[in-house]
Amino acid sequence: MLTRFAPSPTGDLHLGHAYSAVLAHAAARAAGGQFRIRIDDIDGSRSREAFVGASLADLAWLGLDRDGDVVRQSNRLGDYAAALDDLRRRGLVYPCFCTRADIAASLSAPHGPSGAIYPGTCRGLSAAARERRMADEPHCWRLDMARAVAETGELAWEEAGQGFRTADPAAHGDIVLARKDAPASYHLASTLDDAAIGVTHVIRGADLIASTDVHRLLQALLGLVVPIYRHHALVCGADGKRLAKRDAAASLKALREAGVDGRALAADLAADRLPAGYSLQKP
Repeated sequence: MLTRFAPSPTGDLHLGHAYSAVLAHAAARAAGGQFRIRIDDIDGSRSREAFVGASLADLAWLGLDRDGDVVRQSNRLGDYAAALDDLRRRGLVYPCFCTRADIAASLSAPHGPSGAIYPGTCRGLSAAARERRMADEPHCWRLDMARAVAETGELAWEEAGQGFRTADPAAHGDIVLARKDAPASYHLASTLDDAAIGVTHVIRGADLIASTDVHRLLQALLGLVVPIYRHHALVCGADGKRLAKRDAAASLKALREAGVDGRALAADLAADRLPAGYSLQKP
């Protein structure tokens, strides 16, 4: 077994991150496997190096030892570009010049698991129009979902302890695989990274269940090994809402500075025991 924890260095880690990391670490150690750390640091506008060090310090405070070197997405840009080039050669992606305002203003954009579904405005542009506009206009790259689904056929993925679930990537529409300001989307980068590291079990929050449909599609398109998934409950605050990085009181930094024993906290989280005022929202 090989599990991983993959924080984005865009803020301090909180109890929800700790719960996910503890579960992944505990599963690997119980199976005599490996636990890896990946830093998802390709969001150039939000990632901060200070949060990389802070995240690693938090994990050490919890007593979560890792195997191997820390993997950083910023060192894997060539792999993302190669995968995108492959999909481009196969006619499975297309450039999109629409802004968020353009999409929001479209009356024909229904909503799916990830929010508004792109209405396909740029999908029908001619090759000449695409080439002309790419030379001068910022653009992202979108997956032509209909073509992709037609190529792979029906797909499924295994949820640990629950059996197989049918994937429904089409419900997401033409997702972005490379943004105007980032070389790869979360979907593309995370899927490629898990395969490159050799992750056998992806343990992450239930808020990412829908994303797994997309990841399963990308695995099929790119010929990647499919891991087993476990989507765990989410940690919620006193208001019943899942934690976010803006919840300073729940940050691991705040708990550490308050004198909380990190290793004891990790043991409690592994047993689904949360500090007073916090609860688990089952998927």
